[in-house]
Parts: sequence; structure tokens; C-alpha cells
Amino acid sequence: MPATDYQGSSAPLTNLGRSLLSLRRDQVHAMESHHDGSSAASLEVELESFQRQVADRFHDLSSVPSDELLSLPWVRKLLDVFLVCQEEFRVILSNNRAQVNRPPMDRLVADFYERSVKALDVCNAIRDGIEQIRQWEKLLEIVLCALGDTSNVNNNSNTNINNGNCYQRTLGEGQFRRAKKALIDLAIGMLDEKDSGQALAHRNRSFGRNNNSGSHSRDHHHRSLGHFRSLSWSVSRSWSAARQLQAIGNNLTAPRGNEVVASNGLAMPVFTMGCVLLFVMWALVAAIPCQDRGLQVHFYIPRQFSWAAPILSLHEKILEESKKRDRKNACGLLREIYQMEKCSRLLGELADSVQFPLNEEKEAEVRQRVKELGHVCEAMKEGLEPLEKQVREVFHRIVRSRTEGLDSLGRHNAE
Repeated sequence: MPATDYQGSSAPLTNLGRSLLSLRRDQVHAMESHHDGSSAASLEVELESFQRQVADRFHDLSSVPSDELLSLPWVRKLLDVFLVCQEEFRVILSNNRAQVNRPPMDRLVADFYERSVKALDVCNAIRDGIEQIRQWEKLLEIVLCALGDTSNVNNNSNTNINNGNCYQRTLGEGQFRRAKKALIDLAIGMLDEKDSGQALAHRNRSFGRNNNSGSHSRDHHHRSLGHFRSLSWSVSRSWSAARQLQAIGNNLTAPRGNEVVASNGLAMPVFTMGCVLLFVMWALVAAIPCQDRGLQVHFYIPRQFSWAAPILSLHEKILEESKKRDRKNACGLLREIYQMEKCSRLLGELADSVQFPLNEEKEAEVRQRVKELGHVCEAMKEGLEPLEKQVREVFHRIVRSRTEGLDSLGRHNAE
């Protein structure tokens, strides 16, 4: 179902959450004392504030220009939003433990924790994907050294770089052979297994002048794939990101009116946080390479929720990005991955066309392409480590929150 089917008025005074909370408030005021009614009113303000804060934060995320969407800074901001929402949600549950430990909240919260534990595998897979991008970054460093741009090369890199070549001004056949080998390895590493054979054959034809026989190319292909898939993966080879996302979103539905009333409105933030969790994990899978990526997850969010419009708008924008001709078979929609693929492809095509000795015009063109590739490498260096730390923090925050919540439920059941 397209995201646009859900969008409509997001006016806070007419949204579903407010109408259900008002129903609960009216019943509470009819049955409770003045003191209890004041406590209920305070809780209502807290719950409505949470809904509004979620809406505002996702509105900010959805308002970025198209060229910033799915960039490393944007993904990091998305994780910041998740961590803030998760902490506010944890505080709400902690402040209302008595209600949380009673039906129907005990069941709703337990369901949420089951969804959240499934997100831990996604976090592990994303960290694997970040490590894979680092392997590609090392190949970029080889290209930069071979073709003369050393400004963005990490001197502490573990790649086997001959430092003498890094500072050699003249670009000769040896430097181009070295750069082209790294570019071929990069192209192979950025392919999905199902696409690798056909695309590699095309890539080998592109670099055909210096290639050996087809059998050698196939052997090189398998060795390269083995290199990129020999990392210490945190998930099994049968694990599927697409199936995991479906499991997180399974039976994620808005609370019924009687559940909202019986829970004093606390069922609302549980559903909100479930949707936030699903969307954030889905966006990470969309952006970062991981095993069996798939974006066919539907978000069944009633349009009356104030935060529904920005989340569903982002969902639609990311799906549109994935359907673009030059992004359909991408291993990840991260903006920097796209830039890496584009710059390395253009440089590879240029490297195929050069004749030696290089004339000034062709050398200037090569230098410009290398400079562009250097900018991509620098962006990767600046963004990947903070992103990995955030993914790790998301993992640990989910674990702590789940452990705290289950301990509370367990103590209540033991009494």
C-alpha cells in the first residue's frame, strides 16, 4: 500500500491519539477523585508531549533536501532521534510501572520488547555492513595513492600501499594498472551475489585491454568475493534482513479504544515506539549493505496520528529513491555509497581510454576524477566511525531498556 494512502490532516487537536486520550480522560474524571484526576491529567500531558515530540523530530528528518536524504549525517541524525525517543519512552514506562504491570499493558509492553530484541540482529548486520564499506574505503585509498592524491589517504591504513608511489608525480602505466585492479575489486565488492556474475563480465570488458583470459577473470572474481565475504559476520548466512523487518512489523497495529482506556492512555506510546523502531531499522537496512536486503515492508499507521505524515513521507521518499534506474541494484542507498560507485566507475572508464605518455589535458582530467574520489573517501572516514558508535549505542540501549522492563514485569508476576 503506498504511503500516500495514509496521509491526511495531522492537526493535533483532531488526531486519533488525542480523541482516544480524551475518551480516557472523561471516564477517569467521572470515576476518580480530584487528586487522582489531577494525576491523570498530568499523565495525559506527558503522553501528548511524547506524541508531539516524535512528530516534530520526524518532521525535521523529512524536511531535508533530497541530496541530504540517506547521507551519513542524515542516518546519524535518524539514530539520534531514535535514542531520544527511546529514552523518553523508557521514562514514561518507568514512571507508570504500576499501570504497566497490569493488563493490557503487560501484554503490549511484552510484545514491544519482543520486537525490540529482533532489532538487535539488524544492528549487528548493519555493523557488518559498515565494516564492509571500510573494506571498500581501503581500495579507494589504493587508487588515491596510485594516481597521486595523497591528501585524503589514512597513513595508518592496513592496506598494502607502497609509500613511494604515493608521492610520484608522473602517472605511468604501472600506476594505472594498480589503480584499475583496485577499482575492479571495488566494483566486485559492491555487487550483490545474484548480480555479480553478469556485472563482473561487463566490468571485465570495460577493463579488457589489460585483462587476461576469461578463466583468470573468473578465478579473480571468486577470490575477490571470498575476500569481501570472509569478514567475521555477526549473523548467520541464512539470516535475512527482509524477513527480520517483517518479523518486527508483524501484528503492529494501533491500540483499540478499550485498550487505550484500560491502560490510561499508555498503550499509545507503546504503538508509537513500535512504529519508530520499525521505521528506523527499515531505513538502516535501506541505507547500509546487509544480508538479503529487502524494502517490502508496509507501515500501517492511521493518518490521524500527528507523527504519521512525516514518517510515511520519508518511507515514500526512500522507496522512490530505491526505484531510480541507477539505484535499483545498489547494495545500499547510502548517499556516499552512490557517490563512491559513480566516481569509481567514471574514473575506471577514463582509465580505459588513456594512452601513454599522458597529455596534459588527459592528466588534468584524471587528477580531477581522483580529487572527486578523494572527497568521497574523506566523507566516509569522517562519518563511518561515529555511525558505528551510534549503532552500538542503539543496540545497548535496546538491551538495557528491555532488561529493565522485563525485570519489572517479572517482579510483579512473582509477587
